[in-house]
Amino acid sequence: MRVKTLALATCLSLALPAFAQTDSAALRDAALEDDIAWDITEGLTTEVGPRLAGTEAEARARAWAVRKLAALGFSNVRNEPFRMKTWVRGEETLEVLAPFPQPLRLTALGNSGATAAKGLEAEIVYFPTLAALQAAPDGSLKGKIAFVSHSMTRTQDGSQYGAFGAVRRSGPATASRKGAAAILIRSVGTDHHRNPHAGGTNFPAGVAAIPAAALSLPDAEQLERILKRGQPVKVRLTLTPRQIGTTESGNVIADVPGSDPAAGMVVVACHLDSWDLGTGAFDDGAGCGIVAAAAKRIMDAGRPRRTIRVLWAGAEEVGVFGGKAYFEAHKGEKHALAAESDFGADRIWRVDFKLPDSARAVGDRVAAALASLGISRGQQPASGGADVSDLIASGVAGIDLQQDGTRYFDLHHTPDDTLDKIDPAQLRQNVAAWTAMLAEVANAPEAIGPAQ
Repeated sequence: MRVKTLALATCLSLALPAFAQTDSAALRDAALEDDIAWDITEGLTTEVGPRLAGTEAEARARAWAVRKLAALGFSNVRNEPFRMKTWVRGEETLEVLAPFPQPLRLTALGNSGATAAKGLEAEIVYFPTLAALQAAPDGSLKGKIAFVSHSMTRTQDGSQYGAFGAVRRSGPATASRKGAAAILIRSVGTDHHRNPHAGGTNFPAGVAAIPAAALSLPDAEQLERILKRGQPVKVRLTLTPRQIGTTESGNVIADVPGSDPAAGMVVVACHLDSWDLGTGAFDDGAGCGIVAAAAKRIMDAGRPRRTIRVLWAGAEEVGVFGGKAYFEAHKGEKHALAAESDFGADRIWRVDFKLPDSARAVGDRVAAALASLGISRGQQPASGGADVSDLIASGVAGIDLQQDGTRYFDLHHTPDDTLDKIDPAQLRQNVAAWTAMLAEVANAPEAIGPAQ
């Protein structure tokens, strides 16, 4: 009996890849009617809401995620905790005291230092770009508040974020080194709602953490107009965030077991945490819905050759701590390929690959399966999302399913990042694309070894 069972299992495992490849079009087309991704995104944003890393809300999100993934039928569902330093928001106000008194809207950047409870009164020094701030003489900003603007615009691929995001990532530390008492930046975004954009900043060892905040774009432009009147501008800034010490975050992981462990696993990732101004629907509840819905469709179609691992990473927004923790815990396992959904929920328009020569045909089949969804093949190598970046850097193959980012930075890290911004039809197109990709990759007979 055991011999017959093993023989049958061997035959089934050998047959599954060819079946899934042949059937990838049917699985893709069926996914265009998917409601699982929406159900996950709606449930997470409604039943948990904002999920700032290291807080009680993120802990509730992990508990919710474990229950949800188990209920969907995934195997080995677990929470893998790790510890991290945690920052939380406090009071946030800005008032122009002179020459034209009025309030302006802003939000503290993650890891911002704090003012006194009564606030900080100081004069504004304006810099139109980060480069202008960097060129300021050392000590020239003592007792002043730096204000840095920029000119980020919309692009389909979101490529300007890398350049203009530096205003947020390194601008505060630069201002601190110049002696500034605090820094304000124009939000790294492209909307013109009166919503500031949150996001993390960093103060290297030895650099004082000064109060740092982002103005909404309309308010940044208002402050620029006030400054252009040529009179000294004095403001009162109140920011009272706190570092609350070391708390727990964690990654939620679930598997679709494969029939051939030697073939390696395929990791599909998103991040479970969010900033605390909105409910984290675009960034990145939708991504978690997309990758889980696609993995479930492959699971329900039969056992794939390769294990599919769903990684809902924790603490991405504040330092990619979940992705780093996953890599340290699992780098000894055989990973064939990694991919991440973390750029909203609008339609996928391009696919990029980083595959070894042995898997060239896999990329060809994926590109062919995606063509009917209006997805073209790109010429750039896949880089993976933040939470799989260490895997990709270690040589694991990658595929990027590039979402349309034209309006992503209207919503990114803002109070507007809510469920109503998600278009269900575009969300389904994402699931269909991920399903087609997984059907090919998880069942491919070719070796998918280290990418070149």
